[in-house]
Amino acid sequence: MGHEALLEICELFYSIQGESSYAGYPCFFIRFAGCNLRCTYCDTRYAYEGEHKTYSISQILAELKKYPGVLVEITGGEPLLQKGVYPLFEQLLSAGRSVLLETNGSLSLESIPKDVVKIMDVKCPSSAMHDRMDFDNFGFLDPKDEIKCVMSSREDYNWATQLINSYDLHKKTTVTFSPVIGSLPPEKLAAWILEDRLPVRLRLQLHTILWADKTKGY
Repeated sequence: MGHEALLEICELFYSIQGESSYAGYPCFFIRFAGCNLRCTYCDTRYAYEGEHKTYSISQILAELKKYPGVLVEITGGEPLLQKGVYPLFEQLLSAGRSVLLETNGSLSLESIPKDVVKIMDVKCPSSAMHDRMDFDNFGFLDPKDEIKCVMSSREDYNWATQLINSYDLHKKTTVTFSPVIGSLPPEKLAAWILEDRLPVRLRLQLHTILWADKTKGY
């Protein structure tokens, strides 16, 4: 019997998908522990600072069976830091699940299975991590995938707009702009997008609206 990959997991939970074109759908979340970035506005620091557990892929799949047919999102932290994520992708797809990957954009997407929906963060200057982005990843995105820019200032907005125009990203895939809660009022970001007629989608965190009193597992 072969050795099964073991994964360091922060949390497993069932909730509403809140941050993509799939927002609003029931979703089973697999939050990986550990991250190679330290964004200034990170709202999931517990993924790399808090406690975590070790799971085999079989254990994760057994938990997932409680929620037949629902969407699955692999998130973090940064899932691609753990090699075991790749056999997990394959087993989830083989089980007929629709799989989303949320990744911070600093690690290569070249080996991600084609049927996985990639949601790639593009870190803006206020994150203090924008120089860690791997822009070669734009070549591994297709129309089913997404780019997410989280921003807290006009500087971030201008930087992201220039990047989108330089790479024609809106012609390759869906691009979304999201405000950092407490730093950039969403109505202000909406006004900028409207003024510039920018071909991006404004995205708010649905789960923070539904469960404003929670800080994890939502």
